[in-house]
Amino acid sequence: MNTPIRRLALVLLVIFGVIVLDLTYLQVVAGPRYRDDIRNPRLAASRSSTERGPIVTREGVVVAESTADPNSAQEFVRNYPEGDLYAHAVGYTSLLFGNTAIEREYSQSLSSDSDLTISGIIDELLGREQGAEGLRLTLSQAVQLVAQSGLAGQTGAVVALEPTTGEVLALYSSPSFDPNALLGSSPVGGDALTADPAEPLRDRTTAQILAPGSAFKVITAAAALESGLANPDTLYADPLELTLPGSTAVIRNADRATCGDGVEVALATAFRRSCNTVFGQIGMDVGAEVLGETAAAFGFNGEVPFDLPVTPSVFPAASLLNDPPATAQSAIGQRDVQATPLQMAMVAAAVANQGVVMRPYMVSETFDRDLNILNQTAAVELRRAVSPGTASVLSDLMTDVVENGTGGAARVPGATVAGKTGTAEVPGSAPHAWFIGFGTLDGRAIAVSVVVENGGTAGDLASGGTVAAPIAAQIMAAWLLAG
Repeated sequence: MNTPIRRLALVLLVIFGVIVLDLTYLQVVAGPRYRDDIRNPRLAASRSSTERGPIVTREGVVVAESTADPNSAQEFVRNYPEGDLYAHAVGYTSLLFGNTAIEREYSQSLSSDSDLTISGIIDELLGREQGAEGLRLTLSQAVQLVAQSGLAGQTGAVVALEPTTGEVLALYSSPSFDPNALLGSSPVGGDALTADPAEPLRDRTTAQILAPGSAFKVITAAAALESGLANPDTLYADPLELTLPGSTAVIRNADRATCGDGVEVALATAFRRSCNTVFGQIGMDVGAEVLGETAAAFGFNGEVPFDLPVTPSVFPAASLLNDPPATAQSAIGQRDVQATPLQMAMVAAAVANQGVVMRPYMVSETFDRDLNILNQTAAVELRRAVSPGTASVLSDLMTDVVENGTGGAARVPGATVAGKTGTAEVPGSAPHAWFIGFGTLDGRAIAVSVVVENGGTAGDLASGGTVAAPIAAQIMAAWLLAG
């Protein structure tokens, strides 16, 4: 073979190799992306011609269903009868905007091989298994409705859990949106929601982290109790302001007064009155490392195994080492401490559950079209956050907050309610109002987390006790008084 022929053969071999590599990339690497791209007409045709299983609440209220399109013999229409009530929890499946939330995470279970094509009709006539599954959620229609009405359009979020199982009883983010507006062939509705400065598409229950403020003092108190550095009767200095070592910064109480008599004050009193000066000192006494370990035990700085993706909550322990002022500010839930409402509900639930953190879950079972149960979700213990003894002391401290302290507005007639308020300062804006806690009555229990961003309609005058606690009371009552 002469030189020109060898060169030509080499060029052809290289070209052939490039073609093989390109085809391999398109089929193996990029193929799934192209296949699942919402702009893929085959995917659109498949979605519109495929029935999806229903999604119902724990009581059986239908929140998502597929029906035959009266205008087309080959298509199904997905609709959401409850509108914006479950938009962030259930999500949507849309030809233009894809899938979100439960509709995305359980898409394979919900999708069936039953369609209105010839093959689908033949399968149906022959009685072949179509594969569509329905989902029953742990969400309670009654509790979810109260969460919605309690927030009353204010920007914020509500999460409610059953403490001993991890079942999610309510998951509501405000403002919400009607997923039915995203199901048509026009992008107008989706574009308007995307452009809305209120960000109604954002799930504030799991995908947004905020400073928890004094609600974080449950974890700071847990660290002090668990490490043996304090008990409810431990006395602390009661200054008008806490001077932070090596810094010109100080920490003051919300009312700019002393916590007690101005001399000394017990931990129990400081917790009841949510005194920043005392908890800033406790944070420095305990130290960043122990605070970080306790926060991590409750779930901070880690992935939360849940039916939906969850943004990790943050306690920046490593950056606080050898920085007492920053540690003091972090101990009261400020500075760089950030948490999702789901995480803070898990904190309250762990205290109610004798210190054990349960895996939260929202899908309780799957069922076939004949309502036969196919799978049921079991309760799973994630970890022990604190000892039963520490959890018992924390429960007493939180009960005192509701009965005699800043959380009085969270009381539920006949029930035992424990909680902690939080008013998180936001530079240049009104504070976030928080309440976390739990209630028990006649064998029923519920843990809640409520946050109203930037004080809602109360603005600068907002506090966790006046804004978030009353909402929490309504939510707890909806569950506890229903039994």
